[in-house]
Amino acid sequence: MIIKSAEFVISNTDYKSCPADGKPEYAFIGRSNVGKSSLINMLTNRKGLAMTSSTPGKTMLINHFLINDEWYLVDLPGYGYARRGKDNRDKLRIIIEDYIMERTAMTSLFVLVDSRHKPQKIDLEFMEWLGEEGIPFSIIFTKGDKQGTGKLRMNVNAYKTELLKSWEELPPIFVTSAEVGMGRDEVLGYIEGINKTI
Repeated sequence: MIIKSAEFVISNTDYKSCPADGKPEYAFIGRSNVGKSSLINMLTNRKGLAMTSSTPGKTMLINHFLINDEWYLVDLPGYGYARRGKDNRDKLRIIIEDYIMERTAMTSLFVLVDSRHKPQKIDLEFMEWLGEEGIPFSIIFTKGDKQGTGKLRMNVNAYKTELLKSWEELPPIFVTSAEVGMGRDEVLGYIEGINKTI
């Protein structure tokens, strides 16, 4: 897929106020500081499209970006940032859950996982919830250039092993690096493939 245009459209806290034109939406979510903004900028080839920040937990809104006038890339708030107060965490949980459960235009959800770490309880629990609710999702391992190939493969396989304890089959899995463009063609190709079937 060639990205000809990518533009910010709107930010919301309520899924009901998101664009109503019915274009398919591909949403990206992950723990705070997983490299979501960097990945979005890499996928769209627009350096400052999604704001990157050294402060974890910066995204508090549902952000819609229109790609090629055909589909939306949706940047969802990160989950599990411990230094947020309980009230803020609850508000974010409601924003995220309402969008994921109620947004009919959401075609697929990409769950971002930091490839440098062994399986994290919060990520596994989130994916378990998605599975229970029947939400279609894929896993994107980020920061794939930050360790050797052996360690990367070991960490990815550890996640697969954990998921297969309760799942019959695995969701699609991608390994990316915003720094070197790894996985860009695969993720965009996957989105393009789905768009052709809609």
